[in-house]
Amino acid sequence: MAAGRGDAYVSPVPADPVIEVLRGVPLFSHCRDEELRRLGRLSERADFGIGDIVVREGEIGREFFVILEGEVRVLVGTREVAVLHAGDFFGELALLDPAPRNATVIALTPLRTVLLGSREFGGLLLALPGVAARLLQGMARRMRQLERAAQGDPRRALEDG
Repeated sequence: MAAGRGDAYVSPVPADPVIEVLRGVPLFSHCRDEELRRLGRLSERADFGIGDIVVREGEIGREFFVILEGEVRVLVGTREVAVLHAGDFFGELALLDPAPRNATVIALTPLRTVLLGSREFGGLLLALPGVAARLLQGMARRMRQLERAAQGDPRRALEDG
């Protein structure tokens, strides 16, 4: 399913344990429990080994990842821009716009993720059109957070509103 997944072990993910993880993602923060359960049923678990490239800068993105266990290094070019841990996520824009990835993500430790593909996600939006409105709310919230952070107000960057 995913370019750059190499030898990752992929299997279905039981939906209920994923609900709280997905709820923590700004894009999905306004979704109802049943919608999150459906997203969970559409998700897969993907495990990676140390040094595995999860996504590669410049390749077309088609999946979104949430880290369940482990750490990843995020590189833009050769510059490290972040280290992400359990509960963090990356690639959410690939669900909405299959554009080239803007970073490379490499597993620093054994890594367990939940991934959601853009095709499955698109099918959910067609089946449950109300989800789209809630996703837009989540995106607007995230944009406000990023705007506040860019304006140099870190204490307000994570506020709702």
